[in-house]
Amino acid sequence: MKKEERQQVILEYLSKEHRVTSIELSEYLSVSEDTIRRDLKELSDQGLLKAVRGGAVAPSPIPLHYRKREKHDVENKKIIAEKAISYLKDGQVVFIDGGTTSVALVASFPYDLKLTVVTNSFPVALLVEDLPNIELIFAGGLMSKTSFTTSGIDTIDFLRNFRADVCILGICSIHHERGITGVLYDDSQIKKSMIQNSNFVIALSSIEKVGTAEAYYISPITDIDVLVTNISPEDEILKTYKEIGLTIL
Repeated sequence: MKKEERQQVILEYLSKEHRVTSIELSEYLSVSEDTIRRDLKELSDQGLLKAVRGGAVAPSPIPLHYRKREKHDVENKKIIAEKAISYLKDGQVVFIDGGTTSVALVASFPYDLKLTVVTNSFPVALLVEDLPNIELIFAGGLMSKTSFTTSGIDTIDFLRNFRADVCILGICSIHHERGITGVLYDDSQIKKSMIQNSNFVIALSSIEKVGTAEAYYISPITDIDVLVTNISPEDEILKTYKEIGLTIL
């Protein structure tokens, strides 16, 4: 089998399993582990997977630009929002990041909910504008035209002024070994700051992001208190995350 054919088989295998070891691929393709490691490095350099110790994981399948993400997987975002809303109570100070699932949660807020929302997201701010009982504190900084959020040292310094009761975190990628990772460096630093300055962290993630990894490290799994997905908490794919100690919705 030619290298190009072998690498295509690896990508197809990974798309089904989300994670694969070098040993598995070596046996599956009847080639040496050294050959597999070289293949995984080449594919990782092309951004087609993420090489990890002993194998590889799939990258997040989510589009990068906000305008494309907001139209992606809309029904499942609504399911996640309906599950997560029960954690929000009157009087809380809540960090909300710029993820489109986070925006879907804000869109589901009851009209009489009383919160203080601290956000760096322009779409979140626009939604909060119509809710009379929610105080909005906007974290200024350099605007990203990819994510419609602010970022940079000014934004991070601003977030350090709070100890939020809850952090609502839209997930790009989550993996039981690689932790929480992101595709944009600046956005990942904002998420990290929100986690560090919160008492309780709720991660919102469609199941297609579970078991994937990206280049920029945000935090270990253990920094998350609740993982909210669009599938049953009893699904086998979530078993590892339960064993780590996460509450799964």
